[in-house]
Amino acid sequence: MNILARFAQDESGATAIEYGLIAALISVVIIGAVSALGGQLFTVFNSITTELGGTAATR
Repeated sequence: MNILARFAQDESGATAIEYGLIAALISVVIIGAVSALGGQLFTVFNSITTELGGTAATR
């Protein structure tokens, strides 16, 4: 009975799951931001490359 009581009070697994959910949420936000800004960043870097005399990249 003592083993079951300790198992019920152990929260280390719940903490690991919470950290996993936080990491997943942060990665979703980063992916969303990169997707939203990706086209704009591509244009900016191509403009910089052209101004420096390089060849612009194609998609």
